[in-house]
Amino acid sequence: MIQGSNRIVSRGFTGTWEELGTYDLPPAAAVFVRDHAEGVRAAWTHATSERETLVASVSRADDDLVTDMVGNGLAIAHTEGSSVQVVPATAARAPHPGRLWLLTSGSTGRPKRVAHTLTSLTTVKGDQPARTWLCPYTPGAYAWWQVVTLALAHPGNDIVFVEPDQLEDWPQLALETGVTAASGTPTFWRQAILRSGDTMAQLPLVQITLGGEPVDQGILDRLHEIYPQARISWIYASSEAGASIAVHDGRAGFPEAWLERQTGDRPRLSVVDDELVIESPYRAEGMDRDLHTGDRIEVRDGRVLIVGRLASDEINVGGSKASASAVRGALLDHPAVAWAAVRGRKAPLVGHMVTAEVVLEPGATATTEELAAWCAERLPEYAVPRRLKILAQIPIKESLKSDV
Repeated sequence: MIQGSNRIVSRGFTGTWEELGTYDLPPAAAVFVRDHAEGVRAAWTHATSERETLVASVSRADDDLVTDMVGNGLAIAHTEGSSVQVVPATAARAPHPGRLWLLTSGSTGRPKRVAHTLTSLTTVKGDQPARTWLCPYTPGAYAWWQVVTLALAHPGNDIVFVEPDQLEDWPQLALETGVTAASGTPTFWRQAILRSGDTMAQLPLVQITLGGEPVDQGILDRLHEIYPQARISWIYASSEAGASIAVHDGRAGFPEAWLERQTGDRPRLSVVDDELVIESPYRAEGMDRDLHTGDRIEVRDGRVLIVGRLASDEINVGGSKASASAVRGALLDHPAVAWAAVRGRKAPLVGHMVTAEVVLEPGATATTEELAAWCAERLPEYAVPRRLKILAQIPIKESLKSDV
């Protein structure tokens, strides 16, 4: 049941959903918002009426996407505070009441629209304890909707939203607003620990959630050291597959016994040619029953690990296959390394070579030569990074990812 009594804290608004109000929107509209307050108002408008809606950050409103939308029957709505300007659709069609469109990340090509409903996006069931959630995700993203629907469905679950230009200082904002639960990518958590370790240690977090990128044991262990009383979860979810895997045991990967398991309404997980395949009841409308995710997996010691994208994890070095995730793991095992990204780069004679970027722990020292030697002791010769660069800080995109 939708309820609007929970509290919203954002730069543009503090109050309840009901106090926020709604927009006057056409029956089918793509709503491009400038901040979280506008995004939540658009979400509340959809939740309280039978409309067809897409919510997205204005940064995603490129000309090709807008032309595609108006040509497929979606009006374009640009918000400014409590007001809205509407550009009518150029193609007329009957709206689909209750449909919620999401944009995919576009990491493997042009972003696509996938169709959900509030029901398919609301995957947290049962009674939930009262918590104040931190939401740093961009408006309209699948992870954003996961936090938003949690607050819409469960009394006592408030949200503190973080704007992109507040990411550097979010731990202080969380401390001031009483945040007790937070969701973010591994990159998001690593960056916060590096920048604001002292403030992070003061946060009274009881629930920590990670997703959006491969989750390694190192970041899980680090968070457990800081928050020994918190439940630390990692979630596998995407716009296409929905929320499909939830692990709460503090370990990277999921139990091998979960493969091919068919229990109630849980997604069925399988592996085909090292690729994770999911049959999920939470998948977007029109998706294949068996959804090939494009994510590469490895099975180690009874755990199924999601290590990276099939398209980018294998680097062909002179006919030998170097695993970017294995190189990254070796670098992260170095006591001076806080973050690492590994990629293939075109090179004469061998086709590609392995390159890496790292960020060091505060106060730590290490040279690129030392890091290369460390890798040489742990990896095949062809997998040792030929170019290493030490960065001053972790790069992070609007999606909170860093292309590892």
